[in-house]
Amino acid sequence: MSDTGSADSASSPRTLYRERQWVPLYWWFLAAFLVLLTSMQLYLNRDIVWLIVPLVVLSTAAVWVLLSWSSTVLTVEEDPDGTRWLSVKSANLPHTVVSRSLAVPSTAKRNAMGRQLDPAAFVVSHGWVPEMVMLVLDDPADPTPYWLVSTRNPEALLEAYLPEQAETALSRYR
Repeated sequence: MSDTGSADSASSPRTLYRERQWVPLYWWFLAAFLVLLTSMQLYLNRDIVWLIVPLVVLSTAAVWVLLSWSSTVLTVEEDPDGTRWLSVKSANLPHTVVSRSLAVPSTAKRNAMGRQLDPAAFVVSHGWVPEMVMLVLDDPADPTPYWLVSTRNPEALLEAYLPEQAETALSRYR
């Protein structure tokens, strides 16, 4: 092994947390049922081509839609200098600009996404992910007041991203 290989691995970020937000399993069964039902309706009293073509086309469309809805990935990485980064879709947030954090339970998600929502906030929300994390920013160069991000495991996300704030952020959650 060369010296450059070890230097590259030492300078690469370390992944502390990763979560892919898949759609629920029953959505796949529902999509399969709808594809089959629609294909059978088109096939009724016709040649077999009227079954095969809709099955292929509608199955491809259903898989594409469900995979695209499941494309959100939350990642917390730590640089060699100690800076932790939260990456959601194409946005990145260093932990140094987060002044406060809060775990939002499923019972408070509706309020957080309702009238109290600031239009300038960065929001990544999915209806099938019941809990959220709110990250209040203190960055004069950024007009975004806070991030509101859906997560299946707020405790693990906050402990990986903001371990110094995790206990207070989770105190109201528990």
